[in-house]
Amino acid sequence: MTTILVTGGTGTLGRPVVERLRADGHEVRVLSRHTPPYAVDLREGGSGLDRALDGTGTVVHCATSARGGDEQAARNLIAAARRAGVQHLVYISIVGVDRVPFPYYRTKLAVERQIEDSGTGWTVLRATQFHDLLFRLFQGLSKSPVMPLPARVKDQPVEVREVADRLAGLAQGAPTGRADDLAGPEIRTLPSLARAYLDAAGRRRALVKVPLRGAAYEAFRAGGHLAPERAVGTRTFEEFLAERFAARAGRR
Repeated sequence: MTTILVTGGTGTLGRPVVERLRADGHEVRVLSRHTPPYAVDLREGGSGLDRALDGTGTVVHCATSARGGDEQAARNLIAAARRAGVQHLVYISIVGVDRVPFPYYRTKLAVERQIEDSGTGWTVLRATQFHDLLFRLFQGLSKSPVMPLPARVKDQPVEVREVADRLAGLAQGAPTGRADDLAGPEIRTLPSLARAYLDAAGRRRALVKVPLRGAAYEAFRAGGHLAPERAVGTRTFEEFLAERFAARAGRR
């Protein structure tokens, strides 16, 4: 079995990727900033990164930060992977990074291009937003009596474990370049998703649709982040919410 390194292996996506790869019998190294023995900040690189990659055949790159630094992290990872003779770089990206001029999306697209130009075998999987992201968004917005939502924007959330299974499967195969996008089963308006969250949480909040400005908002409103032809995910947002709140109730 191949030794596989998963960056961001303790995160929302990285954790189920690690679990799936280990269940399939692989030796998996988890790289994150605070988890020994491979506690490495990819933005800084260094000898710790080289040690983590020594003897590794495949890297699944899940680490990311909305605070910036992803491009430098990718440069360090790619350089170290080439020194170590890594044969396959697998990267998780987002549907619409080439259509929506949102700063974080631009960064993801720039990293995609670094991976493609790395000189190493590569696979890039784009997915729509995880259920978890909407959960955290609505959780924060519902702290106020009024929930403001971008007007006329839809979303197509997907179950993170389905993305993890697909990513782990790609990591165990040969490099494929751009893999088929993975999107959730339903395209929904943000208000309908917010109401599903409020119903599951047992809360009542007024929803206010707020029109925004700018090229990124117009691209989101036009559905640039959606993939209706790739609605292959099976788990709905309501099913995700039912499990999440049941788990919370069980911990009380």
